[in-house]
Amino acid sequence: MSNTQTRTYDVAVIGAGIVGSAIARKLAGYQLSIALVDARDDVGDGTSKANTAILHTGFDAKPGTLESRMVREGYRLLSEYAKATGIPVEHTGAVLVAWDQEQVNALPGLKDKAEENGYDKTEIMDAAEVYRLLPHLGKGALAGLSVPDESIICTWTTNLALATDAVQRGTELLLGRWVSGIETDKANRITHLKTGIDRVSAHWVINAAGLGGDTIDQLFGYDRFHITPRRGELLVYDKQARPLVDKIVLPVPTALGKGVLVSPTIYGNVMLGPTAEDLTDRTDTGTSESGFSFLRGKGEKIMPRLLEEEITATYAGLRAASDYPDYLIEVDTEQQYVLVGGIRSTGLTSGIAVAEYVDGLLKHSGAIKLVERVDMPEAPHMPNIGEAFLRPYQDAARIAKDPAYGKIVCFCERVTAGEIRDTFTSPIPPRTLDGLRRRTRAQNGRCQGFFCGAEVAELLETRGQSLTPANTAATRLSTPGTAK
Repeated sequence: MSNTQTRTYDVAVIGAGIVGSAIARKLAGYQLSIALVDARDDVGDGTSKANTAILHTGFDAKPGTLESRMVREGYRLLSEYAKATGIPVEHTGAVLVAWDQEQVNALPGLKDKAEENGYDKTEIMDAAEVYRLLPHLGKGALAGLSVPDESIICTWTTNLALATDAVQRGTELLLGRWVSGIETDKANRITHLKTGIDRVSAHWVINAAGLGGDTIDQLFGYDRFHITPRRGELLVYDKQARPLVDKIVLPVPTALGKGVLVSPTIYGNVMLGPTAEDLTDRTDTGTSESGFSFLRGKGEKIMPRLLEEEITATYAGLRAASDYPDYLIEVDTEQQYVLVGGIRSTGLTSGIAVAEYVDGLLKHSGAIKLVERVDMPEAPHMPNIGEAFLRPYQDAARIAKDPAYGKIVCFCERVTAGEIRDTFTSPIPPRTLDGLRRRTRAQNGRCQGFFCGAEVAELLETRGQSLTPANTAATRLSTPGTAK
């Protein structure tokens, strides 16, 4: 690869997380050349990959804020997009639990807030109703607030779908490029993004860099918001724990965030977390003994029976906590620069709505010509990695056509050789084992790759070239709904 990109794009979007990918997808619907630039080796490898994976109604957002509007619109848009692309979603509903009188007193205000946000389906419940819905809840709950439309979603597939859609619309994905500086060519109205690999040039730059958003903003001469990395640690319990909880169990929110929750996951597990620890190191995603001790203490109160189950995995993610109290989305027509900053964990839900909002700002500015494409490709249909939907190892017809879908490689998560092979011919193939895990769930189970690690690594190294219908034998699992 050359040290300098010779092409000048119409738009460069910095950040291939959910928000940046959604923006690139939207703008690629016009007759524009788009570059999607990210510092990491895969899309969604930053804050977008490690969150509580909840599709929010926005019931508890601050009314009147841009965030509230974006989450409300994003819920509708992402729900529709998930149906069109096969992103797994489970409409579990949620119960917000009050454990003391102060929290009970807060419930009417939360219900009023939900209605101000345009969500009128919440209901205040007494303790008996809370325990009817959540029989394994710990002792001492006094009341609750039901939020029937809160849902769980696969954040990995969401990000990949949006980025794949953008690429299929012509976006060029430029990975492994950490933007460290800019140079401006004012005469030609071009900004050159300096990276460790090359220089990416564009007429317009959109900053959706998440944790690095304030740093990029400063390169353009601003000092309007500051990001603090907020570490959230989580415990993931084995699938045998799933019968304990079929709804999201939420605490009464605090100033630091939504607090510690118990939630089923789209992969059939149960999750406890997150913590909320402000750091200075924007790369510190390590877990800690103190974090786990804190979570177990919270779990003992919320659902003590859960702590008797085995922990499958632990992980931590960094959220972009901003000192600006709302989303900060502004257009600088002089520098041909757009800031999309302060997008907290709600960005999973709001991402598509944010992209629509940016599109509207650009149209209103009149500073960029937006002509719709006439050859728009169809949205991608994503492979399913959700436990509640048909998986390849269960699909007898699919296995009959290609036995690779019956050859189990990862037994914990029941991932087949065919699924792994398919990732290498997808528009955005994995480069690492972690990227392969986010596409298939391989090595995501209770053994964490101890059993399947060598075979999965070999498939990654050879890019599954040996897996064809002619030379692949099926390995069947006898499970409910599985063809025998």
